Amino acid sequence: MKIKTVISLLLAVLLCTCGQQAEHALTVCFTGDVLLDRGVREQINRKGMGYLFEGVAPLFKKSDATVINLECPVTNTVSPINKQFIFRADSEWVHSLSKNGITHATLANNHSLDHGRRGLDDTYMHLTDNNIIPIGYGKTHNHACQPVIISKNGIDVAIFSSIFIPLENWVFLDDVSCICQSQAEETADNIRQWKNNNPKSFVVVTLHWGVEYQLQPTLKQRRDAAILIDAGADAIIGHHPHVIQEVETYKGKPVFYSIGNFIFDQTKPNTTTGLAVQLHFDKDSLSFTKHYVDIRSCKPVLK
Repeated sequence: MKIKTVISLLLAVLLCTCGQQAEHALTVCFTGDVLLDRGVREQINRKGMGYLFEGVAPLFKKSDATVINLECPVTNTVSPINKQFIFRADSEWVHSLSKNGITHATLANNHSLDHGRRGLDDTYMHLTDNNIIPIGYGKTHNHACQPVIISKNGIDVAIFSSIFIPLENWVFLDDVSCICQSQAEETADNIRQWKNNNPKSFVVVTLHWGVEYQLQPTLKQRRDAAILIDAGADAIIGHHPHVIQEVETYKGKPVFYSIGNFIFDQTKPNTTTGLAVQLHFDKDSLSFTKHYVDIRSCKPVLK
């Protein structure tokens, strides 16, 4: 009897464990804007980088990959360009990003170039040195607009990233280090080409777009989302407005127009609530889980 009981318990544990592992073949978590300067810098200097992730690191570690939108270059060289808001993170902080479960960082935004191309290249170097993969960066514009692939259990997810808003006081050059600035039609062409060659791959597009502090997406955002999904995108994740905008589905595909801030020092209305989105990929399906966060003294805390 004892042997049968032990065998039964072992079988139950195995079945339970297998069920948990098979729940989703691949889960990728996406967060909103992450700033490591200004008021956030003050919190880091007082409490350390680990303080910022106390409330969310468990969520990251339950995901197979975590993608942040990094709203500042990582460089110890101070060489700001001529623009209104200039941000910069210290290189020694990057290790803590990796330690707390961050695996990827989108750079196609309006602050990655705050300290010029040298600052951008430094960001790439410091991220990759700490096993964080940049998205939307390249040594040429064509390279910057190529997708980054996340794979597990036979599932491939291609992540494209681009900025759809103008850059302030910046000259576009396509044959040097840069971020992806492809607009909707060109991004759609890249998606179609990828899907033609990789028909079973999922496609996620992260975009820096829209109007700051507006709770509703613009008509252009809606049109661009339709163009990208018609081209083969399975989900769209938006940044830049610093507030959460509505979530829609178009042809069954989720469009997160803006998931707001994540680690930030803003206190304007609606800027202290953000959204982390887990996209769950299985062989023939995509689902998602939304996790709302309150941002308290720059620190995100799951609601």
